[in-house]
Amino acid sequence: MKAPNTPQAAQLLVDCLIEQGCDRVFTVPGESFLQVLDGLGQQSTIDVVTCRQEGGVSFMACADGAMTGRPGVAFVTRGPGATNASIGVHVAMQDSQPMILFVGDVDSEMRDREGFQEVDFAAFFGPIAKWAARIDSADRIPEYVARAYAMAVSGRPGPVVLALPEDMLGRDTSAKPRPRVERSAQAPCPDAMQAMIAMIADAASPIAIIGGAGWNAKAREHFQIFAERLGIPVATAFRRQDAISSSSKVYAGNLGYGPSPKLVERVRNADLILAIGARLGEATTDGYTVPPLIDGDRKLVHVHPDANELNSVYPADLAICASMDEFAESAALWDDGEAIDFDAGMQAHAEWEEWATAHPNGHTLDMGQAVQFMRDTLPADTIICNGAGNFSGWWHRYWRYGGFPTQLAPTCGAMGYGVPAAVAAALRFPQRTVVAVAGDGDFLMNGQELATAVQHDANMIVIVVDNSAYGTIRMHQEREFPGEDRIIATRLVNPDFAALAAAYGGWSAKAATTDEFKDALAAAHGRNGLRLIHCTIDIDQLAARLALGPNLDDEAPPGPVLDRERHVGETTRGDPFQRVVEGQHHLVDDLQHAVRHGGVDGLQQFVGRAEVVVKRPARHAGLRDEVVDRGGIRALL
Repeated sequence: MKAPNTPQAAQLLVDCLIEQGCDRVFTVPGESFLQVLDGLGQQSTIDVVTCRQEGGVSFMACADGAMTGRPGVAFVTRGPGATNASIGVHVAMQDSQPMILFVGDVDSEMRDREGFQEVDFAAFFGPIAKWAARIDSADRIPEYVARAYAMAVSGRPGPVVLALPEDMLGRDTSAKPRPRVERSAQAPCPDAMQAMIAMIADAASPIAIIGGAGWNAKAREHFQIFAERLGIPVATAFRRQDAISSSSKVYAGNLGYGPSPKLVERVRNADLILAIGARLGEATTDGYTVPPLIDGDRKLVHVHPDANELNSVYPADLAICASMDEFAESAALWDDGEAIDFDAGMQAHAEWEEWATAHPNGHTLDMGQAVQFMRDTLPADTIICNGAGNFSGWWHRYWRYGGFPTQLAPTCGAMGYGVPAAVAAALRFPQRTVVAVAGDGDFLMNGQELATAVQHDANMIVIVVDNSAYGTIRMHQEREFPGEDRIIATRLVNPDFAALAAAYGGWSAKAATTDEFKDALAAAHGRNGLRLIHCTIDIDQLAARLALGPNLDDEAPPGPVLDRERHVGETTRGDPFQRVVEGQHHLVDDLQHAVRHGGVDGLQQFVGRAEVVVKRPARHAGLRDEVVDRGGIRALL
């Protein structure tokens, strides 16, 4: 029997994707869109990546959109497929990344009868998508696809969801694809640029916070020229560290969870903030406290491609609606004849260099030293991909994001993003080094996509940091409900990750010491294909900020961490525990000195406000009883 031709509607959808420049789609196949799969199989322009779970599908599409600036495209089936994929839609929304999710849907005749796996997708995805719709007419496929592309890339980029009724895909149509859609140019108003330059000239301590979406290599270069010419310190928003080169003489570090205290103070003390592309969301602003929402002594210039974002949370003294590339180019070329020269940028960069240099912390596998070895071993344009968890703090602090794109990380804190993002990155940039870093809990959210990596010859390294716990939640738990008997639901029994990678067909190694990690990374770097390093660390090394040693970093909620540091500094001046917070001494040494030489008051204050910081090293150093005897809080130890 001769196979039927691809139905015209399904073929039209494929042709529309080709016309829009789509060269890759990610999918878990479903019977609801078999016609589209058949059409994809009859062409060679679009690469079809077969994934293992719809969460991995949507993460890959989101990451692909972040790297290209064009919508990443995903196909999933109705009901469970779509709901599984919703996590990537959520990430694309909060990350402001262009993405289109096509969902095979029930037949039109089944609609509103709770047919098999039926979901009202417009209602379900409405709150987390820029647009969610259903294509009921085959003749309107070109209209919907073109509009989806326009919506995804315009203004604040984001996700679009289109439902495809199964019967609609089988219909005849004579419609033709619409021409390729491009993002509309959004150049800044010259008067607004003049006003911004005047505000900078009047400022004593300005700082720029850059991030959001819409950055590319050219925008990055142009803004760096502008900032360096003026000498303004530049901080990056949460998980947008590749928006400027870390080697720039004005780069001041990243905001978010576990930032440099000196950078936080610099933002607090700034009299002018230039927010370029960044939404100034919760993570970047320490819960909308750095800077405060309203401060009469501080001016805010907010540049964003979506007018709806301007003045929506933070009131701006000057709002500029412009895209990053047009704004950055205008800023780099702006010359009004007035010289503005600040030295704060170089000072801030020197502070960041000190903050971002790891020192030995005494752990068997020292993650700070491991990251620095990676910096020395891997290319500067290595793409680092991670999900959510304390483990990522070591890379956020010690890695240098040297090129663009080099950081793929969800700003909404979604676990499981790292491995799928690395697959997408390895396929998009096959000649570059791609590394997925994941905690043990994070990895197990989407670790099955290792099979996708092997199947599609993705060249990538996976580093699993295994502490046998949901470490971030454990840290929150211990802070809010201290005591060993209050730990619940955060312990994990994990597989042998190295053996698991080998079972998928990859190369693997184990590392329980810093030297073993170095050897494993060197071996992995000299190979191709899928490579995984299973790193086992002690639960006491929950995060870089809370680890033993002078370099302290984490993904804990920023408010308590910053408040803890600030209050400790105010109440224990001259006390060794205050020096711990400032990163000047080894934590165990300071703890031992204070306990054995009468620092009772300082100890009580420090334990009371920094319980996690004291609890673990005290136990690690065998000082538990002495801490309790000299004024420590027993419940915390």
